[in-house]
Amino acid sequence: MRRYLSIITAVRRRPDTLIPLEASILAAGIELRARGAPYFHGFLIARELKDRTDARLLTAHGTLYRALDRLQRSGLLESEWEDPALAADAGRPRRRLYRVTAAGEAALAKHAPQDEARHNLRPGLAPQ
Repeated sequence: MRRYLSIITAVRRRPDTLIPLEASILAAGIELRARGAPYFHGFLIARELKDRTDARLLTAHGTLYRALDRLQRSGLLESEWEDPALAADAGRPRRRLYRVTAAGEAALAKHAPQDEARHNLRPGLAPQ
């Protein structure tokens, strides 16, 4: 059991860091807001990520929703449920709507220089 616990603790990440999928979600959310959509839902962000070069980060929708939950619990996203009347009029279930917070923008800004430095240290992994 101890052997496995040492492996698990080695995989944990440092506090206040973003994994690439989380950074991509925040960047896409900020871009959507700039295009006039202050809120986004899971399917919309999945489509945005699929249309980008970051599509390889999204292996399944479960991966996306776990990342959205982590970002919300960290205070980098806020969410609320869509008005039930809107969903009923459209004939679909309600959506959870997310919004990038100021803390989310700051975390992404902090992540960008670290990400750039990491790619500069390992040029073979730099994006093309």
